[in-house]
Amino acid sequence: MDGSVRAEAAPHVKVRRIGGNIGAEISGVNLGTLSDAEFAVIHDALVRHEVIVFRDQDITIEQQMDFGRRFGDLSIHPFSPNLDDKREVIVLDNHKDNPPHLTDQWHADETFRAAPPLGTILRAKVSPEIGGDTLFSSMTAAYAGLSEPMKRYIHGLEALHDFKPWRPLFTSSEAHQKKLREIEAKWPPQWHPVVRVHPISGRRILNVQAQFCVKLRGLREDESDTMLKFLYSRAAIPEYQMRVSWQPHTVVMWDNRAVQHYAVHDYYPSRRTMERVTVAGDPVIGVSGPYTAEASVGPLPDGKGAVIAPPGKRPIREFERGAY
Repeated sequence: MDGSVRAEAAPHVKVRRIGGNIGAEISGVNLGTLSDAEFAVIHDALVRHEVIVFRDQDITIEQQMDFGRRFGDLSIHPFSPNLDDKREVIVLDNHKDNPPHLTDQWHADETFRAAPPLGTILRAKVSPEIGGDTLFSSMTAAYAGLSEPMKRYIHGLEALHDFKPWRPLFTSSEAHQKKLREIEAKWPPQWHPVVRVHPISGRRILNVQAQFCVKLRGLREDESDTMLKFLYSRAAIPEYQMRVSWQPHTVVMWDNRAVQHYAVHDYYPSRRTMERVTVAGDPVIGVSGPYTAEASVGPLPDGKGAVIAPPGKRPIREFERGAY
C-alpha cells in the first residue's frame, strides 16, 4: 500500500509541511486513540518529513508511551532523570533552581549506543511565556548539500561516539569512579559510519555531531578536528532547519536517525517541563562499496517513498555560489 492509499484510508488526517527540507504539522488525530490507518499516515509522515508536530494533545503519560510503542520497544536512558515507576520516561523539569544544561548544542540522542534510538517523543506540560523553543536540523538535507568531492571524501569514514558529556558526573568520589567503570563496560565507545543510510527511505544521512563524537578513524588529531568542525557546522544552516514553539499539550516526534536538535535556553529562570519517551533503534548501517552519487529514491517496496533532487537540481545557497 503506497502513501496515497494510506492517506485515503484516513482522509481526516492532515499533514502540512512546515519547512522546505524538514518538518510537518499533523492535525485531525488524537494520539491517545489512534486507529491503524491513522498511525500509518503518521509513520509515513515521520519518515518523509523527519519531524512531526501535534498540537492540543491532552493525553496521559501512559498514552504517550503507548504511542511510542507503535513504533517499537521503548528504551531507558542510562543517565537522565527517569521516573521511578516508569523508567522509560524522562522528565525534563527546568526552572530557576534547576537550570537547563547539555541541550543547547546540536546533537542526536544517545549515539554512544551501538543501536541509537529510532526516535524521540517529547510532550510539553509547562511551557514558558517567552522562549524555550526547540530547533531541528535535517542531516539528510545536510548531506545532500555537500559538494560531490566532499561526499566522495567522507564516503566510508567512521567516527567514534562516546558519552563524553556525562563523564563529569562521575568524577567526584571513588564510588562515582566505580560507577563510571561499570558504565564504560556497558556502553563502550562506538564506531559509527559518517554517512548513514536510512533503513526505510534509503536516503543518506550525515551522521556526526559535536555532543558525542570524539574523532574520525584513520586521521591525525588535527585533521580529524578540522573535518569534524566543518561537518558539525552543517546543522547550523537555516535552510536545513525548522523551529517548534511549545505550548502545553504540544507533542513532537523526531526521527533520531536523520535529525539533530537544539533546545534553546533563553527562557531561564522561567519553568519548562517536558516528558520524553524514546523508541529503541537498530544498529547503524553505512554506505557500502565504491562511491556513487546519490540517486533519486522513489517508492520503496513497502510503499514508503522519498524523493531526492538529483545532483545539480537543488537551489544553490548564496554563500555557495562562488564554489560552482
